[in-house]
Amino acid sequence: MTGFKLEFSKTAYIVDFAVYLAVPAVVLWALLRFGPRSAWPDMAAVAVAGLAGWTLLEYFLHRFVLHGVQPFKYWHEQHHLRPYALIGTPTVFSLLLFAIFVFVPAWLFGSVWTGAALSLGVIAGYAVYSWVHHAVHHWRAHAGWPKRRKQLHAIHHHAQDGCNYGVITAFWDRVFGTYVDLP
Repeated sequence: MTGFKLEFSKTAYIVDFAVYLAVPAVVLWALLRFGPRSAWPDMAAVAVAGLAGWTLLEYFLHRFVLHGVQPFKYWHEQHHLRPYALIGTPTVFSLLLFAIFVFVPAWLFGSVWTGAALSLGVIAGYAVYSWVHHAVHHWRAHAGWPKRRKQLHAIHHHAQDGCNYGVITAFWDRVFGTYVDLP
């Protein structure tokens, strides 16, 4: 089944980016079009919490799942061995995980609007992560934040001990003692 391949074709890789631009846009549109106006401030707060929560989720998934649990560890090792290869989480699989572990619980414990708002934030965070991760591997960065992210991610790829798991931010690496700076 082509939707579950670990290494993407160029077309599938581009489609993944398009999906993760489209999904947050559609969810935002649905929240604004159909969500109760009185709930907009709460939905905005939940979406921002989802975006912030993504950074912690990214850190834990990268550190403990991608570097610790088979078969994910093996798959992620392939990425470390071939950092320019178009290796990633299959789009159908990641969407399913977001639906099961973000939308459904938030819907059950809140409302459909809470589920949609939390999903918006988390999926937008994942979209940012995808772009930043692509950039650190495939784009040149000459200065500022992009260059810094590229340097810290290179340390992650080449360090013997696990470090610098955050792709978007080093905040959680600093909190949990896994931050390693440039020599």
